[in-house]
Amino acid sequence: MSQKTMEVVKNLDIKRYMGRWYEIASFPSRFQPRNGVNTRATYTLNEDGTVHVLNETFTDGKRGFIEGTAYEADPQSDEAKLKVKFYVPPFLPIIPIVGDYWFLYLDDDYQYALIGQPSRNYLWVLCRQTHMDDEIYNQLVQKAKDEGYDVSKLHKTPQSDPPPEGDDAPKDTKGIWWIKSLLGM
Repeated sequence: MSQKTMEVVKNLDIKRYMGRWYEIASFPSRFQPRNGVNTRATYTLNEDGTVHVLNETFTDGKRGFIEGTAYEADPQSDEAKLKVKFYVPPFLPIIPIVGDYWFLYLDDDYQYALIGQPSRNYLWVLCRQTHMDDEIYNQLVQKAKDEGYDVSKLHKTPQSDPPPEGDDAPKDTKGIWWIKSLLGM
């Protein structure tokens, strides 16, 4: 069965997307800790127009994180499709690994987003707040379903309110699960 082309957001204002986003739900990855909580991403615009990416999660009280760079997949296109590049291993930047980051939905106020990949094996529901209204969540899930995702695989990510401060927790520098998750490995 051939799947229809995924519809993505047009004319993304990348500056408005910057800042912290909390993972409300995602497709689990066997490389992502099953008990990871308070997962979030922080995006910062670089001077050259690329985006610094900081992904964090907390497992058993330890903060795991990995950093990377996002950039437009096709600067000539108005479609909101980014590439995200990480290095493996994070502390030895030799092997770049690149994954897709497609905006399937983004509200006008840039408060919640649905992010996918062309493989449809990975999906993220993101929000500026640690909790999302059920009605909005259900609308995003329906949008994902309409785009051909198996939404039965969505797993809600526990978020504490208020969220933990990043540097207070002990660090877990392995970070490899982020990369494998993004790559669909």
